[in-house]
Amino acid sequence: MADREHGYEVTVRWTGNTGPGTSGYKAYSRDTDITAAGKPTMIAASADPTFLGDAERWNPEEMLVASLSQCHMLSYLAVCSLKKVVVTAYEDVASGTMREERGGGGRFTEVVLRPVVTVAEEGMVAEATALHERAHAICFIANSVNFPVRHEPVIRVAGA
Repeated sequence: MADREHGYEVTVRWTGNTGPGTSGYKAYSRDTDITAAGKPTMIAASADPTFLGDAERWNPEEMLVASLSQCHMLSYLAVCSLKKVVVTAYEDVASGTMREERGGGGRFTEVVLRPVVTVAEEGMVAEATALHERAHAICFIANSVNFPVRHEPVIRVAGA
């Protein structure tokens, strides 16, 4: 199959002008709305509360962790289906660590995915465990970041 390119477009709209705009660092809200054409759901976003954001809204760091988790899940479910491993439930409580640097800026140092996967039969556990490596290798988002993305899966058997 030939290489293909895919484009993705979202609109990020700042909604945090409380009147004086950015006349001072604390003079404005970090609130934004994230939308995409044809999508019914809008993501209400802000900065991390550490950076004067609204804790009730999504921040970019959380969305990055969520993107990595979702991409791994989708890749994993695909490879499981191809290998006849029947997944009946999947939940991931993922976490990311970001380090701030002196003088501003910062970077993620790692993201850890902790999927709890339920498979239909005991005989699927070993392959279900191994397929996390394949899913990681083909995850578009994990292949696009410059920090480690680790996974610590737990595999359960339905009804056990």
